[in-house]
Amino acid sequence: MARKFLYLVVVLIVIALATTFAFRFWGAELLRQALVPSVQVAALPPPGSYARAEMWIARPDKPGNPALWTPAGHSPAANPEAAVFFIHPTSFLERTRWNAPLDNAEANARAELFLRGQASAFNAVGAIWAPRYRQATFGAFLTSKEEAHKAIDFAYRDVLAAFEQFLVEAGDRPIILAGHSQGALHLSRLLAERIAGTRIEKRIVAAYVVGWPVSITADLPRMGLPACATADQAGCILSWQSFGEPADTGLITDAFDASTGFTGLPRKGTAFVCTNPITGKANDTAPAQANLGALLPTKDLTNATLEPGRVPARCAGRGFLLIGTNPPDLGPYVLPGNNYHVFDYSLFWANIRKDAERRLAAFSNK
Repeated sequence: MARKFLYLVVVLIVIALATTFAFRFWGAELLRQALVPSVQVAALPPPGSYARAEMWIARPDKPGNPALWTPAGHSPAANPEAAVFFIHPTSFLERTRWNAPLDNAEANARAELFLRGQASAFNAVGAIWAPRYRQATFGAFLTSKEEAHKAIDFAYRDVLAAFEQFLVEAGDRPIILAGHSQGALHLSRLLAERIAGTRIEKRIVAAYVVGWPVSITADLPRMGLPACATADQAGCILSWQSFGEPADTGLITDAFDASTGFTGLPRKGTAFVCTNPITGKANDTAPAQANLGALLPTKDLTNATLEPGRVPARCAGRGFLLIGTNPPDLGPYVLPGNNYHVFDYSLFWANIRKDAERRLAAFSNK
């Protein structure tokens, strides 16, 4: 399992180098030229049936489930109470097309590795389903081209189809929703368009919309669930975006401020939902000592350890999560602007694990 985690480090290197070095040496415009497809977006047919096991990266009955990975000292639950629907972040980096084929080996391998470092935080409380989907390529998030919007819509259509099958598979279990980056974007839309106002909403333990901004005024009112205010609250939304200090958040706010929220209101200048993943409270501050364990590789990259007391967190400004001036040295894995985006889950892995347990207990006691 330690060796598998090393593969995740390699994935982070690939993604980080594709963005960080390109940005630093070429600038934003050349970064777009390097990563944004120049071809026309291809119209995708409806997805295949998600009743087939091969349409899932992780599901409880699938051998080699990557979401069951845990660091030393932890293990997945034998009989988990909840069902978890997890939407992985972008793992397709090519610019030859706008959407990843379902059989792209590199993208699928990267997605599996992200599940080990992210979805695994939930395996103490839930059986995890994570679909393959024809995700939009990384470059789709660097442009306002209409093709990019279409590619993201195609990806969401797959996620929606997977969710419908998940509801069949999950039975009547409590539901935890989670995603990261592109996965969190699709999760936001799923909440707003499919879940809000339905019976499903009453079954949600929590929704972890991580690594994608959620506007308090322009998005949240249409997403059905409130933002989590306290650590023992169930039926609510958690969201954060991690930055070291000093933080340059311009790459996020520039694009976000040019968009419209689910309510139809402009997002420009609006505050984000910010949950402190250490405490589980909104707009909170926590010292490093309260961090139960960040999932970090060793310096020689031969293992991965859960290291407590390393990373503080505080919500600040419009709602970014700041992790101090001396975060772990992760070298080129950090994105431009001191952005610890790829580590949004792993920096707080043990606290997220406890958070899910606490919210499931609160849900069960309703």
